[in-house]
Amino acid sequence: MIKDIYNMADEKMDKTILNLKNDFASLKAGRATPSMLDRIQVECYGSMMPINQLANVSVPEPRVLLIQPWDKNSIKDIEKSILKSDLGINPSNDGNVIRLVIPELTEETRKELVKVIKKTAEEAKISIRSIRKDCNNKIKNLKKEDDISEDDIKVAENEIQKKTDKFIKEIDNLVDKKESEVMSV
Repeated sequence: MIKDIYNMADEKMDKTILNLKNDFASLKAGRATPSMLDRIQVECYGSMMPINQLANVSVPEPRVLLIQPWDKNSIKDIEKSILKSDLGINPSNDGNVIRLVIPELTEETRKELVKVIKKTAEEAKISIRSIRKDCNNKIKNLKKEDDISEDDIKVAENEIQKKTDKFIKEIDNLVDKKESEVMSV
């Protein structure tokens, strides 16, 4: 029973870290990465689709994204979705491909980006702590059902705390890495 709680904690905390990594990857950090477009949905063929399902996205230069739609008719839809997004980049369209030139980051933009990184990381930490709380509640419920001793509860709570500390440390490491990447671009 406790093993199930440990596994659930690991699984949920891993998902939180994965979501944080995805959020960090989609941030505009002065370098072009295809993952910057992951959150942009394009209305095409009667439904909403991610850009990577409509086009090949490549990085021919460090600050340029090249989007080559498989169907040339969808180029206007892709361009419109990029303009509507929070990316803040004007696409240039030559009829065959869309080019996105990522602007150099100013010092002020870098500082704002670091604030966003820290805010996103704090939300991930809150999520990790919430998972810890849920797990500890499940452990305490086992005691109420008399399925577990007081000592086993303490051991289980300590184990959940160790997992929490490990994942919080991983979040801090990801923040440090992303922050240094943003400040050194």
